Amino acid sequence: MNPRTEPARAALGDGKLVPDKRRVILDAAVRVFARQGFHACRVSDIADEAGVAYGLVYHYFASKDEVLDTLFAERWNLMLELIREVDARSLPVREKLGAIASFIVDSYRHDPDVMKVIIVEVTRAANSFGQTHLNEIRTAYELIGDIVSKAQKDGSFRREIEPRFAAMAFYGAIEQLLTGWIFGLLPQGEAHFERAKWLVVETVCGGLEVPPRGAAATRSARSE
Repeated sequence: MNPRTEPARAALGDGKLVPDKRRVILDAAVRVFARQGFHACRVSDIADEAGVAYGLVYHYFASKDEVLDTLFAERWNLMLELIREVDARSLPVREKLGAIASFIVDSYRHDPDVMKVIIVEVTRAANSFGQTHLNEIRTAYELIGDIVSKAQKDGSFRREIEPRFAAMAFYGAIEQLLTGWIFGLLPQGEAHFERAKWLVVETVCGGLEVPPRGAAATRSARSE
């Protein structure tokens, strides 16, 4: 699944395509929110960035808040759809978690401003938009937790680790990577993005997987 949302276009009578104004406004809002911060910008800033009349923004959205709500819902629902799709496939748990990690990292790689807005203005905004979208955020943890739980039942993952905790550790690790890239704390580039996917899966699965028979006893003997 492509993590990018392509601009919608409408056909005129002569067959020419013109940008969908609602999409243009949303794309402009992403740039403004990422550059100025949600609370520091005004609806007029979004209109100026989009090159549309101030009133046209209100034609499509009741408020600046609704613009942010829409941006979050679009991308978050794509992720939830991806998680459900991956979980429905007959894949080893590592591949399932790897696909989820890849989707999120690739979302940042292709649309860093969108991911910056989601992380900074929504999921980490506990007293405002994060609270508003708590159910959607919780759903992601639950879906990932279900993947972990199934792996525990089939003997792939250790049973003593709570699925919800494992899900939070998994998604939390990815979110910290995104935060590091957003604030310039971690190096970026194709190689770094690909390695980050592997590191997340390896770190989380390494702590969850049931060791091969005899491995625990060998470790214990070596520590004595």
